[in-house]
Amino acid sequence: MILTDVTVTPFDPAAAPPEQRLAVGQLNVDVFAWAYPAEPPLSAEKQALALTHLTPGERAEHVVVWDGGQAAGWGSLSYDTQQNTHLAHARLVVHPQRRRRGLGRALAAALQELARRETRRTLTFVTSDRHPGGEPFARLLGAQPALPMRQSRLQLSAVDPDLVAQWLSRPAGEPYRLHLWDGPIPEEELERVADLMMVMNSAPKGELEMDDWRITAETIRGWQENAAQSGERDLLIAVEDVRSGELVGYTDVSWAPERAAIVHQGSTAVRPEARGQGLGKWLKALMLDHLAKNAPEARVIQTNNAEENAAMLGINVALGFKPWVAITEWQLRLK
Repeated sequence: MILTDVTVTPFDPAAAPPEQRLAVGQLNVDVFAWAYPAEPPLSAEKQALALTHLTPGERAEHVVVWDGGQAAGWGSLSYDTQQNTHLAHARLVVHPQRRRRGLGRALAAALQELARRETRRTLTFVTSDRHPGGEPFARLLGAQPALPMRQSRLQLSAVDPDLVAQWLSRPAGEPYRLHLWDGPIPEEELERVADLMMVMNSAPKGELEMDDWRITAETIRGWQENAAQSGERDLLIAVEDVRSGELVGYTDVSWAPERAAIVHQGSTAVRPEARGQGLGKWLKALMLDHLAKNAPEARVIQTNNAEENAAMLGINVALGFKPWVAITEWQLRLK
Protein backbone atom coordinates (compact mmCIF):
# COMPACT_ATOMS: atom_id res chain seq x y z
CA MET A 1 0.00 0.00 0.00
CA ILE A 2 1.31 3.49 -0.90
CA LEU A 3 0.40 6.21 1.56
CA THR A 4 -0.81 9.26 -0.35
CA ASP A 5 -0.72 11.57 2.65
CA VAL A 6 2.51 11.25 4.62
CA THR A 7 2.86 13.82 7.38
CA VAL A 8 6.43 14.84 8.18
CA THR A 9 6.69 16.59 11.54
CA PRO A 10 9.58 18.75 12.81
CA PHE A 11 11.18 17.20 15.88
CA ASP A 12 13.40 18.85 18.50
CA PRO A 13 15.06 16.13 20.59
CA ALA A 14 16.11 18.56 23.33
CA ALA A 15 12.57 19.83 23.87
CA ALA A 16 10.61 16.67 23.03
CA PRO A 17 9.01 14.48 25.72
CA PRO A 18 11.28 11.57 26.75
CA GLU A 19 8.87 9.04 25.28
CA GLN A 20 9.20 10.62 21.83
CA ARG A 21 13.00 10.58 21.99
CA LEU A 22 12.83 6.95 23.04
CA ALA A 23 10.48 6.16 20.15
CA VAL A 24 13.02 7.53 17.65
CA GLY A 25 15.78 5.67 19.48
CA GLN A 26 13.76 2.45 19.21
CA LEU A 27 13.31 3.04 15.47
CA ASN A 28 17.09 3.15 15.03
CA VAL A 29 17.44 -0.01 17.13
CA ASP A 30 14.87 -1.82 14.98
CA VAL A 31 16.49 -0.74 11.72
CA PHE A 32 19.92 -1.86 12.96
CA ALA A 33 18.56 -5.24 14.10
CA TRP A 34 16.96 -5.76 10.67
CA ALA A 35 20.22 -5.02 8.85
CA TYR A 36 22.54 -6.80 11.32
CA PRO A 37 20.47 -9.59 12.91
CA ALA A 38 23.49 -11.44 14.32
CA GLU A 39 24.98 -8.37 16.04
CA PRO A 40 24.60 -7.40 19.71
CA PRO A 41 21.57 -5.08 19.89
CA LEU A 42 21.84 -1.35 20.26
CA SER A 43 20.35 0.43 23.25
CA ALA A 44 17.21 2.48 22.58
CA GLU A 45 18.07 4.71 25.53
CA LYS A 46 21.57 5.39 24.18
CA GLN A 47 20.19 6.07 20.70
CA ALA A 48 17.69 8.52 22.19
CA LEU A 49 20.45 10.30 24.10
CA ALA A 50 22.60 10.55 20.98
CA LEU A 51 19.86 12.60 19.31
CA THR A 52 20.70 15.47 21.67
CA HIS A 53 24.47 15.34 21.15
CA LEU A 54 26.07 18.20 19.23
CA THR A 55 29.64 19.40 18.94
CA PRO A 56 30.69 23.07 19.17
CA GLY A 57 29.48 24.96 16.12
CA GLU A 58 27.19 22.13 14.99
CA ARG A 59 23.45 22.44 14.42
CA ALA A 60 20.94 19.71 13.65
CA GLU A 61 17.36 19.61 12.38
CA HIS A 62 15.17 16.52 12.79
CA VAL A 63 11.93 15.35 11.18
CA VAL A 64 9.74 12.36 12.03
CA VAL A 65 6.81 10.48 10.52
CA TRP A 66 4.72 9.35 13.46
CA ASP A 67 2.40 6.35 13.59
CA GLY A 68 0.58 6.92 16.82
CA GLY A 69 3.26 6.85 19.50
CA GLN A 70 5.75 5.03 17.27
CA ALA A 71 8.29 6.59 14.92
CA ALA A 72 7.79 5.09 11.47
CA GLY A 73 10.55 7.17 9.89
CA TRP A 74 13.14 9.72 10.97
CA GLY A 75 15.57 12.03 9.27
CA SER A 76 18.21 14.47 10.45
CA LEU A 77 20.26 17.22 8.84
CA SER A 78 23.46 18.30 10.58
CA TYR A 79 25.75 21.13 9.57
CA ASP A 80 28.53 23.33 10.89
CA THR A 81 27.86 27.03 11.32
CA GLN A 82 31.52 28.06 10.98
CA GLN A 83 33.16 25.90 8.31
CA ASN A 84 32.15 23.98 5.18
CA THR A 85 29.09 26.20 5.24
CA HIS A 86 27.99 24.92 1.83
CA LEU A 87 27.54 21.38 3.20
CA ALA A 88 25.04 19.47 5.29
CA HIS A 89 25.02 15.78 6.21
CA ALA A 90 21.75 13.85 6.10
CA ARG A 91 20.55 10.68 7.79
CA LEU A 92 17.28 8.96 6.97
CA VAL A 93 15.73 5.69 8.15
CA VAL A 94 12.33 4.08 7.71
CA HIS A 95 11.10 1.16 9.78
CA PRO A 96 11.44 -2.11 7.78
CA GLN A 97 7.71 -2.84 8.20
CA ARG A 98 6.71 0.56 6.82
CA ARG A 99 8.81 0.77 3.68
CA ARG A 100 7.57 1.26 0.10
CA ARG A 101 4.83 3.61 1.30
CA GLY A 102 6.42 6.93 0.37
CA LEU A 103 7.89 7.73 3.80
CA GLY A 104 11.48 7.87 2.56
CA ARG A 105 10.64 10.23 -0.29
CA ALA A 106 8.66 12.50 2.03
CA LEU A 107 11.46 12.63 4.59
CA ALA A 108 14.08 13.25 1.89
CA ALA A 109 12.04 16.14 0.49
CA ALA A 110 11.72 17.67 3.95
CA LEU A 111 15.47 17.41 4.57
CA GLN A 112 16.26 18.99 1.20
CA GLU A 113 13.92 21.88 2.00
CA LEU A 114 15.65 22.38 5.37
CA ALA A 115 19.03 22.40 3.62
CA ARG A 116 17.87 25.05 1.16
CA ARG A 117 16.53 27.15 4.02
CA GLU A 118 20.01 27.04 5.56
CA THR A 119 21.55 27.89 2.15
CA ARG A 120 23.36 24.56 1.99
CA ARG A 121 24.15 23.71 -1.62
CA THR A 122 25.34 20.13 -1.14
CA LEU A 123 24.08 17.18 0.89
CA THR A 124 26.17 14.17 1.84
CA PHE A 125 24.86 10.88 3.17
CA VAL A 126 25.94 7.26 3.51
CA THR A 127 24.50 3.97 2.30
CA SER A 128 25.64 0.41 2.90
CA ASP A 129 25.06 -2.92 1.19
CA ARG A 130 23.29 -4.15 4.35
CA HIS A 131 20.46 -1.81 3.29
CA PRO A 132 19.98 -2.94 -0.33
CA GLY A 133 17.45 -0.21 -1.07
CA GLY A 134 19.91 2.56 -0.16
CA GLU A 135 21.77 2.80 -3.46
CA PRO A 136 18.67 2.80 -5.71
CA PHE A 137 17.11 5.44 -3.45
CA ALA A 138 20.27 7.59 -3.63
CA ARG A 139 20.21 7.41 -7.42
CA LEU A 140 16.49 8.21 -7.46
CA LEU A 141 17.31 11.42 -5.59
CA GLY A 142 19.94 12.30 -8.20
CA ALA A 143 22.94 11.83 -5.90
CA GLN A 144 26.38 10.80 -7.12
CA PRO A 145 28.69 8.24 -5.41
CA ALA A 146 31.60 10.29 -4.10
CA LEU A 147 33.66 8.05 -1.80
CA PRO A 148 33.50 4.21 -1.82
CA MET A 149 34.53 2.81 1.55
CA ARG A 150 35.26 -0.56 3.07
CA GLN A 151 34.12 -1.45 6.57
CA SER A 152 36.41 -4.20 7.81
CA ARG A 153 36.60 -6.36 10.90
CA LEU A 154 39.51 -8.00 12.67
CA GLN A 155 38.89 -11.02 14.90
CA LEU A 156 41.27 -10.41 17.80
CA SER A 157 41.70 -14.14 18.37
CA ALA A 158 43.19 -14.42 14.87
CA VAL A 159 45.86 -11.72 15.29
CA ASP A 160 49.40 -13.02 14.67
CA PRO A 161 51.34 -12.33 17.89
CA ASP A 162 54.67 -12.54 16.06
CA LEU A 163 53.60 -9.80 13.67
CA VAL A 164 52.47 -7.59 16.56
CA ALA A 165 55.79 -8.18 18.31
CA GLN A 166 57.64 -7.29 15.11
CA TRP A 167 55.73 -4.01 14.76
CA LEU A 168 56.29 -3.18 18.42
CA SER A 169 60.05 -3.44 18.01
CA ARG A 170 61.67 -0.03 17.50
CA PRO A 171 65.27 1.13 16.86
CA ALA A 172 67.30 1.99 19.94
CA GLY A 173 67.65 5.70 20.57
CA GLU A 174 64.94 6.81 18.16
CA PRO A 175 63.50 10.29 18.87
CA TYR A 176 59.95 9.22 19.66
CA ARG A 177 57.98 8.71 22.85
CA LEU A 178 54.42 7.60 23.50
CA HIS A 179 51.38 9.09 25.20
CA LEU A 180 48.44 6.85 26.10
CA TRP A 181 45.16 8.28 27.33
CA ASP A 182 42.60 5.69 28.42
CA GLY A 183 39.75 8.10 29.04
CA PRO A 184 39.61 11.89 28.71
CA ILE A 185 42.64 13.61 27.21
CA PRO A 186 44.24 15.93 29.80
CA GLU A 187 43.27 19.57 29.41
CA GLU A 188 46.88 20.65 28.94
CA GLU A 189 47.22 18.32 25.93
CA LEU A 190 44.07 19.31 24.04
CA GLU A 191 45.66 21.96 21.83
CA ARG A 192 48.44 19.60 20.70
CA VAL A 193 46.02 16.74 20.08
CA ALA A 194 43.62 18.96 18.12
CA ASP A 195 46.48 20.13 15.90
CA LEU A 196 47.53 16.51 15.34
CA MET A 197 44.02 15.33 14.49
CA MET A 198 43.84 17.73 11.57
CA VAL A 199 46.29 15.43 9.77
CA MET A 200 43.15 13.49 8.84
CA ASN A 201 42.50 16.23 6.29
CA SER A 202 45.15 14.48 4.22
CA ALA A 203 43.02 11.30 4.04
CA PRO A 204 41.35 10.61 0.67
CA LYS A 205 38.12 12.55 0.06
CA GLY A 206 37.23 11.00 -3.29
CA GLU A 207 34.88 13.30 -5.18
CA LEU A 208 33.52 14.99 -2.06
CA GLU A 209 33.45 18.76 -2.47
CA MET A 210 34.66 19.38 1.05
CA ASP A 211 37.15 21.85 2.50
CA ASP A 212 39.61 20.85 5.21
CA TRP A 213 38.06 20.65 8.68
CA ARG A 214 39.45 22.65 11.58
CA ILE A 215 39.59 20.83 14.91
CA THR A 216 40.07 22.75 18.16
CA ALA A 217 40.42 21.97 21.84
CA GLU A 218 36.76 22.96 22.17
CA THR A 219 35.84 20.36 19.55
CA ILE A 220 37.54 17.60 21.54
CA ARG A 221 35.91 18.76 24.76
CA GLY A 222 32.54 18.42 23.05
CA TRP A 223 33.35 14.92 21.86
CA GLN A 224 34.49 13.91 25.33
CA GLU A 225 31.39 15.33 27.01
CA ASN A 226 29.16 13.36 24.65
CA ALA A 227 31.17 10.19 25.28
CA ALA A 228 30.94 10.68 29.06
CA GLN A 229 27.16 11.08 28.88
CA SER A 230 26.88 7.88 26.85
CA GLY A 231 29.25 5.95 29.10
CA GLU A 232 31.53 5.31 26.13
CA ARG A 233 35.12 4.34 26.74
CA ASP A 234 37.74 6.10 24.61
CA LEU A 235 41.42 5.25 24.15
CA LEU A 236 43.98 7.33 22.26
CA ILE A 237 47.69 6.64 21.73
CA ALA A 238 49.92 9.38 20.30
CA VAL A 239 53.56 9.53 19.23
CA GLU A 240 55.64 12.60 20.07
CA ASP A 241 58.84 13.66 18.32
CA VAL A 242 60.96 14.72 21.29
CA ARG A 243 63.18 16.86 19.05
CA SER A 244 60.34 19.27 18.32
CA GLY A 245 57.82 18.41 21.04
CA GLU A 246 55.26 17.88 18.27
CA LEU A 247 52.79 15.01 18.22
CA VAL A 248 53.28 13.30 14.86
CA GLY A 249 50.90 10.33 14.86
CA TYR A 250 47.93 8.81 16.67
CA THR A 251 45.36 6.07 16.76
CA ASP A 252 42.10 5.97 18.70
CA VAL A 253 39.37 3.46 19.48
CA SER A 254 36.12 3.46 21.44
CA TRP A 255 33.50 1.03 22.66
CA ALA A 256 30.26 0.92 24.62
CA PRO A 257 30.28 -1.16 27.83
CA GLU A 258 27.05 -2.94 26.87
CA ARG A 259 28.61 -3.92 23.51
CA ALA A 260 32.19 -4.34 24.73
CA ALA A 261 32.89 -7.19 22.33
CA ILE A 262 33.03 -4.72 19.43
CA VAL A 263 35.73 -2.05 19.44
CA HIS A 264 35.37 0.79 16.94
CA GLN A 265 38.58 2.08 15.38
CA GLY A 266 38.42 5.81 14.82
CA SER A 267 41.48 7.21 13.05
CA THR A 268 45.07 6.14 12.57
CA ALA A 269 47.22 8.83 11.03
CA VAL A 270 50.82 10.06 10.81
CA ARG A 271 51.95 13.50 9.68
CA PRO A 272 53.35 13.39 6.12
CA GLU A 273 56.85 14.40 7.23
CA ALA A 274 57.00 11.49 9.71
CA ARG A 275 55.77 8.75 7.37
CA GLY A 276 57.86 5.88 6.09
CA GLN A 277 59.22 4.97 9.55
CA GLY A 278 56.67 2.35 10.58
CA LEU A 279 54.90 4.65 13.04
CA GLY A 280 51.45 3.67 11.79
CA LYS A 281 52.22 -0.02 12.30
CA TRP A 282 53.71 0.75 15.72
CA LEU A 283 50.54 2.57 16.78
CA LYS A 284 48.31 -0.24 15.54
CA ALA A 285 50.38 -2.83 17.38
CA LEU A 286 50.40 -0.77 20.58
CA MET A 287 46.62 -0.48 20.44
CA LEU A 288 46.20 -4.24 19.99
CA ASP A 289 48.61 -4.94 22.83
CA HIS A 290 46.78 -2.53 25.15
CA LEU A 291 43.36 -3.98 24.31
CA ALA A 292 44.61 -7.53 24.93
CA LYS A 293 45.73 -6.52 28.42
CA ASN A 294 42.99 -4.06 29.40
CA ALA A 295 39.82 -4.93 27.47
CA PRO A 296 39.29 -8.68 28.00
CA GLU A 297 35.74 -8.60 26.62
CA ALA A 298 36.87 -7.25 23.23
CA ARG A 299 36.47 -9.75 20.39
CA VAL A 300 36.39 -7.66 17.22
CA ILE A 301 37.82 -4.37 15.94
CA GLN A 302 35.77 -2.61 13.27
CA THR A 303 37.13 0.14 11.03
CA ASN A 304 36.24 2.14 7.92
CA ASN A 305 38.68 2.99 5.14
CA ALA A 306 38.30 4.70 1.80
CA GLU A 307 38.91 2.15 -0.94
CA GLU A 308 41.54 4.50 -2.41
CA ASN A 309 43.48 4.68 0.87
CA ALA A 310 45.98 1.99 -0.14
CA ALA A 311 48.48 2.70 2.66
CA MET A 312 46.07 2.18 5.54
CA LEU A 313 44.28 -0.70 3.82
CA GLY A 314 47.68 -2.38 3.42
CA ILE A 315 48.36 -2.17 7.16
CA ASN A 316 44.88 -3.42 8.05
CA VAL A 317 44.95 -6.31 5.57
CA ALA A 318 48.38 -7.36 6.89
CA LEU A 319 46.90 -7.48 10.42
CA GLY A 320 44.06 -9.69 9.23
CA PHE A 321 41.16 -7.25 8.75
CA LYS A 322 38.52 -8.71 6.42
CA PRO A 323 35.91 -6.77 4.39
CA TRP A 324 32.57 -6.83 6.19
CA VAL A 325 30.31 -4.11 4.76
CA ALA A 326 30.57 -1.99 1.61
CA ILE A 327 29.78 1.66 2.30
CA THR A 328 29.35 4.58 -0.09
CA GLU A 329 29.32 8.26 0.78
CA TRP A 330 27.08 10.12 -1.65
CA GLN A 331 26.88 13.73 -2.71
CA LEU A 332 23.71 15.49 -3.80
CA ARG A 333 23.93 18.98 -5.28
CA LEU A 334 20.75 20.88 -4.59
CA LYS A 335 19.14 22.97 -7.31
